[in-house]
Amino acid sequence: MTPAAPDHPRPRSPLHLFIAFTVLALQGFGGVLAVAQRELVDRRRWMTREEFVDAYSVAQLLPGPNVVNLSLMLGDRFFGWRGAFAAISGMLLAPLVLVIVLAASYNQLAGFPAVAGALRGMGAVAAGLILAMALKMLGTLRRNPLGPVLCALLGLTTLVAVTVFRAPLAWVVIGLGTAGWCIARWCIARREHGR
Repeated sequence: MTPAAPDHPRPRSPLHLFIAFTVLALQGFGGVLAVAQRELVDRRRWMTREEFVDAYSVAQLLPGPNVVNLSLMLGDRFFGWRGAFAAISGMLLAPLVLVIVLAASYNQLAGFPAVAGALRGMGAVAAGLILAMALKMLGTLRRNPLGPVLCALLGLTTLVAVTVFRAPLAWVVIGLGTAGWCIARWCIARREHGR
């Protein structure tokens, strides 16, 4: 990731990063990606939408949870290894404690219909948040070297490969990621050759 632009706000300290990622993580029932985009881009303005898409693309290719990888990269961007440690600790510590407490009490709570209904409702909300974030991110595709049509085609191909053909995610990322990279390189070379 490139250093933050001077006109963007930055966290005041590694502790500020830790608190921000703790708050972010505690909002992310069923998935924290949409919350991360809202918090880091819209609310705190630590990143532009384009920077978020670029960083998230890299985070998605790395092993491990995407948003944890993103927190690590963003922490490193602002405060080096101390920031990376603070951000990843904030991302993982409170949820870990919460999961341990919930796991310990699950057998007593699972029989209540209200608990089962709440869990189903959170799943629906998480799906809605992911769709909302995807729609917000569509605007960044206009400036992508592939252009919106090729981006949409790659996105639709990915969706069909995963949902219809149930292709393993690793193979889809490797295959379509490589195809997207090759097509992007070709588009960039073609544009530079045309100048």
